[in-house]
Amino acid sequence: MTERAVLAEETRVQEVPKVHFLTFGCQMNVLDSELALGRFLESGFERAGSVEEAEVVVLNTCSVREHAEERVFSRLGELRKEKERRPELVVAVSGCLPQRVGDGVFRRSPVVDIVVGTREFPRLPDLVREVRAGRGRTSALAAEPDVEFPRNVAAHPGGPHAFVAVMRGCDLHCAFCIVPTVRGPVASREPDAIVEEVRRLVERGVREVTLLGQTVNAYGYDLGRGPGAPRLSGLLRELSRIDGLARIRLVTNHAAYLTDDLIEAIATLPKMAEYLPVPMQSGSDRVLRAMRRGYTVDLYRKRIERLRAAVPDVELSSDWIVGFPGETEEEFETSERAVEEIGFLQNFVFQYSPRPGTAAAKMDDGVPREVKRERNNRLLAVAAKVAAARHARSVGAVEEVLVEGPSAKRPGRMAGRTDRNLLVLFEGPAALAGSTARVRILASTTGYLVGTLAA
Repeated sequence: MTERAVLAEETRVQEVPKVHFLTFGCQMNVLDSELALGRFLESGFERAGSVEEAEVVVLNTCSVREHAEERVFSRLGELRKEKERRPELVVAVSGCLPQRVGDGVFRRSPVVDIVVGTREFPRLPDLVREVRAGRGRTSALAAEPDVEFPRNVAAHPGGPHAFVAVMRGCDLHCAFCIVPTVRGPVASREPDAIVEEVRRLVERGVREVTLLGQTVNAYGYDLGRGPGAPRLSGLLRELSRIDGLARIRLVTNHAAYLTDDLIEAIATLPKMAEYLPVPMQSGSDRVLRAMRRGYTVDLYRKRIERLRAAVPDVELSSDWIVGFPGETEEEFETSERAVEEIGFLQNFVFQYSPRPGTAAAKMDDGVPREVKRERNNRLLAVAAKVAAARHARSVGAVEEVLVEGPSAKRPGRMAGRTDRNLLVLFEGPAALAGSTARVRILASTTGYLVGTLAA
């Protein structure tokens, strides 16, 4: 290549802007970052491996708790030096935080050029071009009910797993939750669009999909109520017919929508994972009423009993809030007992913090911070004991594991998950990634199993 050609190539490379995403929060945010990256790739941008390599940095944010928002502003503070070094760097903040505070992000952080809400992120490439053209700061914060965001599968990061949104928004308005405010009302996608998206992902090598929704088992209720109206159980049957798809997971479920037809689908469709996140939040009926959860402890238990009668080996996970306004010591102890009695494999425990605009923010947050912290630690200790016991049940068994790749926890070992979402670490070749392996379980811990390839 001549010197002129080399210079031309270097100029061309420099002219192709690169984008890097920093994603905070839930699985839906992870998916939204991937969808937005796909738009950038279609618009002539390239993917950057780090902030330092990028001309554009997008922080896709969470607003579910105050701590989540503060993490974002802390990261923006760290970007100040990079922005001073490279004033042309474009910094965008997308997702729930700007949807909640709007242009307040600009006032809080001078490094931000663009703020984009939860349903405007597909516009990011165009907004970046406007900023790079010298048109100044800009924002897009509408929360329209549009729910179809075409997916560029080239943006998938690789590996056997993919997230797929089946719906967006939430209508439940739990007293503590900001999601309906920042994510908008429920809007379910049409089944055909979801099936086609999963087909394209499978063609790219995906073996497992996790269907996402704020209340995923309420899928379809906004599309119709009569016979033949879309429901999650019917969608699962359609997806199960896709050749090459090995496993289907669901995140997150609500006890009130754990219906008989959904339980039957989980029990009878071989591709359905025997693992279900069904947040209980509290073991106290009074606290559940104050939270506006829409079920009692008895209803929750009965739905889980019906599920386990149909799927005896199913594993469950739950979210818990400790220190909700007015929670007494006795009410907290009902949550401790519920973790043990129901036997959750995984428990995600959070100390209550008020979110502006929610019903609970108007309540007297009378539980002292040190009491919340103490209850948080106690519930985690109970959860760890239960998790250790449930993991130990697999020792000696041979489990079928969908191999994800090299373990981040134990270098030199491969990692994968059973259909009950048990993490398994074992020695094996890297070529197993994306395939299914039979692993004999030799030992267990609180959070994972250790095994060896079965003969």
